[in-house]
Amino acid sequence: MTATLTDAPLTIDFAGPYALTIDGKLVETNKSFDVLNPATNQVLAQAPEGTAEHMEAAIAAAKAAFPGWSALPWAERGAYVTAYADALEANKDELITLLTLEQGKPRHSMATGEVEAAIYWVREVAKRELPVEVIEDTDDHIVEVHHTPLGVVGAITPWNFPVLLGLWKIAPCLLTGNTMVMKPSPYTPLCTLRFGEIAQRVFPAGVLNIVSGGNDLGAQMTEHPDIAKISFTGSTATGKKVMASGASNLKRITLELGGNDAAIVLADADWEPLIPTLFWAAFGNSGQWCIASKRLYVHRSIHAAFVAAFVEYGRQQTVGDGMDPATDLGPIQNRMQYDKLKDLFADVKANGYTVPLGGTIDESLAGNFVPVTIVDNPPETSRIVKEEPFGPILPIIAFDDVEEVIAKANDTPFGLAGSVWGRDRDAAIAVAKRLETGTVWVNEIHIHGIDIPFGGHKQSGLGVENGAEGLAEFTNTKTYMFRK
Repeated sequence: MTATLTDAPLTIDFAGPYALTIDGKLVETNKSFDVLNPATNQVLAQAPEGTAEHMEAAIAAAKAAFPGWSALPWAERGAYVTAYADALEANKDELITLLTLEQGKPRHSMATGEVEAAIYWVREVAKRELPVEVIEDTDDHIVEVHHTPLGVVGAITPWNFPVLLGLWKIAPCLLTGNTMVMKPSPYTPLCTLRFGEIAQRVFPAGVLNIVSGGNDLGAQMTEHPDIAKISFTGSTATGKKVMASGASNLKRITLELGGNDAAIVLADADWEPLIPTLFWAAFGNSGQWCIASKRLYVHRSIHAAFVAAFVEYGRQQTVGDGMDPATDLGPIQNRMQYDKLKDLFADVKANGYTVPLGGTIDESLAGNFVPVTIVDNPPETSRIVKEEPFGPILPIIAFDDVEEVIAKANDTPFGLAGSVWGRDRDAAIAVAKRLETGTVWVNEIHIHGIDIPFGGHKQSGLGVENGAEGLAEFTNTKTYMFRK
């Protein structure tokens, strides 16, 4: 097997047709389902509705491809993954447009950034390796620790970052010698289906299979005896179901789940230059971000001035169709999430909380548009503080001392990420070390890297992605001992 690439990009017709990828072939289905453009709620395309039989065929193809793929030298698999990055790059512009059309995020900013970052990720992951670790090497004995592939990996991806989070799974999974069956969210299946179409020009048949359809396919994957691992990104509630279902045959599981991340602005912070950074940390992707700052704690001595400046900056941002270059924030991706936000907005209004910006959803608009909304100092027991809104609404809460804000930040079942901001770096780091989260940033936010592990504590997840630890999650640890 050798990694090859046809240089010419695919011609993407955004309306389709789209097909499943099973065993290196495009597979049509008898049924399809509508994929809506969230800016208009008009049908963008028809996606193939895979059946249980399609899923069985995909798993069987991945299982059959595993022996040959896993037997390749690590460097040769890396060459294939690099060739895949090249193929994705050749189709970058079309993928960016397709991402905006199906997900809603602005093409000129977040959609472009997501696709470019994802391709970069694939290319860089291909350069990584898990070396053999020699534990003991004496005159008469050797102990080595190897990392061996698991087998078939089932990947289930979400609708908020379908390109980036999909490729986060594909690249390390295949590099470490596994094969994959991926099921995208039925809200955003189109880019992922194109991943499969592009992959057929690079990988051997069966190495990467894509099956779109309903939630029943996800349950089939998590229960299937021939799938060795599930890599899932989504809600905590669904993650619990995945974990319970996978227990039937002790599947390896990586779960990247919800969060209610706290950003803490200390009394000594030089806060005025931070307003744009903190705004986009909360409202990027219209707040549809597991690591968005969802609770912003500001010391009472600067709280009023901070809120006024934050509101003024937010007032300047435009919510609209992601294909419009004037748009800063796109629509909510799907009607289910839009309705959840409507309920949360109604709760804010019913309780009479102070809302200095936004607060009213215009339901006469065709798209799922929700205004930038700021809630000033709601009680700690309020839903807007306790729940993960997953939309463009943010509570800004005053606090009086460090012990108080640490306790409030940690008073949540979630533990994904957080940030601390202050001039006294040592004091800010001391606060950061007490936050019960998988990632904490100090005087910066949303910094990721190929070699930086990312994962949640508490109910925000299990295991990690990225870094050597993330690669290792796609392997078994195997110890060899040799008598000389």
